[in-house]
Amino acid sequence: MDVRQDTAAWKRVVEVASAAGRPVALASAVAACVEDVGADGLGVSLITSGQIRTVAHAADERSYRLEDAQLVAGEGPCTEAYLQRRIVDADVQSSCGQWPVFMRTAGELGIRTVVAVPLLVGDGVPVGAMDIYRTTSVPLDEADRVRLKAYGRILALLALDAHPALIGWEQAAPETGPLGYPPVVHQAAGAAAEASDVPVAEALARMRAHAFSRQQLLEGVARDILAGRLRLEEDGDTPPN
Repeated sequence: MDVRQDTAAWKRVVEVASAAGRPVALASAVAACVEDVGADGLGVSLITSGQIRTVAHAADERSYRLEDAQLVAGEGPCTEAYLQRRIVDADVQSSCGQWPVFMRTAGELGIRTVVAVPLLVGDGVPVGAMDIYRTTSVPLDEADRVRLKAYGRILALLALDAHPALIGWEQAAPETGPLGYPPVVHQAAGAAAEASDVPVAEALARMRAHAFSRQQLLEGVARDILAGRLRLEEDGDTPPN
């Protein structure tokens, strides 16, 4: 831990919150980090009970779509950073086939590089990750990594403050990526399964396929199903691998 970097990052977060007349929380920390590191977008995904993934905050609509794309695809740098408990950086145009579904979406949204930073608490227990998005290729040096880790620690603490359930589990060293989705997605999958008389797993696969093929947010598809605005019938969609 670099105490000077942590202090400088906290000071910046407080300054941003004070200037906006807001409390020190995830939103102000994200805004401070975006400005400090020169990001074009930033998203924070949290993982509750080691399984349920939730987009906790996004700097803008594009960032939210990128976080949701990782949720839909079940792959991406966020999951890798969470599993490996280390910073993961990737160039969208030279990813060597890694995370193909997410990388295709990132490229379509004009993103060139992605840096995922694990959110760690205590003795390195991961509770999620923040993703830094840039529209240009900017290599990370050691100073950048130290600064990003400082913001990662701040975001982890603020995430725990906003979502206490994050600490209600014992899996300190995850070996597999999170399989669950936000509650609204599971609720919609259950409703769709009952309406179409199919297993819940198949209903969830249809939801993911629908969101992927139509470039819609997975949580948006779920809310449309629960509101009765959408009924998923078997069609030509194929769930992303």
